[in-house]
Amino acid sequence: MTSQTMPIELYYWPTPNGHKISIMLEELGVPYAIKYVNIGRGEQFEPSFLKISPNNRMPAIVDPEGPDGKPISVFESGAILQYLGRKFGRFYPADERGRSEVDQWLFWQMGGLGPMAGQAHHFRQYAPEKIPYAVDRYTNEVNRLYGVMNKRLADRDFLAGEYSIADMAAFPWVRPYKNQGQDLADFPNLKRWFEETAERPAVVKGVEIGQEHRRNLADDKEAQKVLFGQKARA
Repeated sequence: MTSQTMPIELYYWPTPNGHKISIMLEELGVPYAIKYVNIGRGEQFEPSFLKISPNNRMPAIVDPEGPDGKPISVFESGAILQYLGRKFGRFYPADERGRSEVDQWLFWQMGGLGPMAGQAHHFRQYAPEKIPYAVDRYTNEVNRLYGVMNKRLADRDFLAGEYSIADMAAFPWVRPYKNQGQDLADFPNLKRWFEETAERPAVVKGVEIGQEHRRNLADDKEAQKVLFGQKARA
């Protein structure tokens, strides 16, 4: 197993996508240093961060002990999870069949659960005008996705069988289920998975990091101006 002597820099804010990586690093038990990126104050648009994350989004990492001993930066939470899984040989199978199983559910979260839950959050909590069609559209789609997870977890403990980066990716997006208009009692297999995952020590610590910096976005109009309605920047 690969050892790590220098800390991995984690550019982070306490959001579901940020939690994916803090959980993974805690599970791995490798040294890392938090670099807070206050997305409500526009720190993600600073030129120094753009060099690390061209999409102006966190999380991102800089690993000073990258391939060939040279530093490497990685952005996009799914890509970071895969990189760390490959490097340290944990939570991401080495065999092609096992890895494909994990990848399917990782990409399912990246392309489905995360974006749809994010839209549900937006239209249910932050939109200045409550649009019933939008609220119903995304609330119902999250409900459908929860149903997919519930069926998947009927005959296995975790999404890809063994606990993996797929679970680390999905869990933070299920945590705010109430804000998504969902009731876990409607999904008993998902509820069991959620409760068991939530009790893992690394998960507990991973989601606690930076909570003192969080503010209620619904009451922070300045942050909403920064976060919502962004356009291309020169």
